[in-house]
Amino acid sequence: MKKKTIAVDMDGVLADIEAHLIEHYNEANGTTLTRESIQGLSEEDAFVERDLLRGILNKENFFRNLPVMDDAVESLRQLQENFEIFIVSAATEFPVSLAEKIAWLEEHFPFIKWENIILCGSKRIINTDYMIDDHPKNLDYCMGKPIMFTAFHNVNKTHHLRVNNWKEVVAVLNETLN
Repeated sequence: MKKKTIAVDMDGVLADIEAHLIEHYNEANGTTLTRESIQGLSEEDAFVERDLLRGILNKENFFRNLPVMDDAVESLRQLQENFEIFIVSAATEFPVSLAEKIAWLEEHFPFIKWENIILCGSKRIINTDYMIDDHPKNLDYCMGKPIMFTAFHNVNKTHHLRVNNWKEVVAVLNETLN
């Protein structure tokens, strides 16, 4: 029997970009942003210095050194038993991130085959049974079932099934097997 497919985003879903970005932004801008202080804000309102933000995101090793989200590795290993996992990242906006993201995945998720890694510009072309992403704009075009991973910028969005952590992801997807 063919396994159902899952597209899994990287930044904000597998990789904890929030903590890393806040740290680098505060250091470069002399601000004191915290996860709590930006809850519910759009990315534009949370990080108002857009040129500074782009500079951080284009900085060498920024994406390579992102911390892994809690339970992400174990959860993907478990899900891979019953689903085919594709890692999908809209990475081409930040070309320096391409090699870094591949290296990051090789280090933290070596069990994901290279054929199942998709670095793209737009996720509208992704056609999987499920898509896990923190950006509603990506989920709005999802051809399968969208699953929104909670992030500071989406806490007020309610039009997609929400999960707050990887344990919830596993529970939701395992329910679909019954």
